[in-house]
Amino acid sequence: MNTMSGAMKGMVTLVTGGASGLGRATATRFLRQGSKVVICDIPTSKGDEVVKELGNDAIFCPTDVRKEKDVQAALAACKDKFGKLDVVVNCAGIGVAFKVYNFNKKLPHMLEDFQRVIDVNTVGTFNVIRLSVGLIGENEPNTDGQRGVVVNTASVAAYDGQIGQAAYSASKGAIVGMTLPLARDLAAQGIRVCTIAPGLFETPLLMSLPEKVRKFLATTVPFPSRLGLPDEYAHMAESIVLNPMMNGETVRVDGALRMQA
Repeated sequence: MNTMSGAMKGMVTLVTGGASGLGRATATRFLRQGSKVVICDIPTSKGDEVVKELGNDAIFCPTDVRKEKDVQAALAACKDKFGKLDVVVNCAGIGVAFKVYNFNKKLPHMLEDFQRVIDVNTVGTFNVIRLSVGLIGENEPNTDGQRGVVVNTASVAAYDGQIGQAAYSASKGAIVGMTLPLARDLAAQGIRVCTIAPGLFETPLLMSLPEKVRKFLATTVPFPSRLGLPDEYAHMAESIVLNPMMNGETVRVDGALRMQA
């Protein structure tokens, strides 16, 4: 684990889905590296508890990433508390697992389920970006002309989705697809945009599976043959923020995993 401290001193980061899993690990790591952090998560999350653990350099803003008013309120709180915004890390996301058609029950995939996954994962990510870059754009550029960085979360399912992942794969594939045009849109403002596509990680969703299933999933990862640690995702997010040539790219962080059907 990287124990370096202060690499992000003076920065302010907004993390969606920041109350658990990859988002919480990112908030924790970025704070350790000197950034102030705004944690955005749904009102029923453990955001308040997380902020109490993390200390005075973190605030929690109850946020549904699909709602403009919620995101605007979080950005207003960010500016009021910390005066600016440098980095956005989009970790908020949901998933469902249904085949496109259940031939035994003669039932098609519910359209509402497909729409909900797209709305949270794709539309929610875009909503946060379109609103937050206005605040980032107010920053004074550094010597490179950079004003800030956006890091999104896709998934290896964007490339090799499994049975039952049509909705999830579509939502994450869209995030991969918009990474380059967003980077191009924001280049003149000195705002970089990258995406991380994590493989199998120790998130609350995966850890809720039976141990036998988790052990099997770990064996499918070539090397290291285990589930990824949330801090390893956070380490990649930090690397993207600190490397000025990282832009318009999606990076797989998956131990060489290629998902099978």
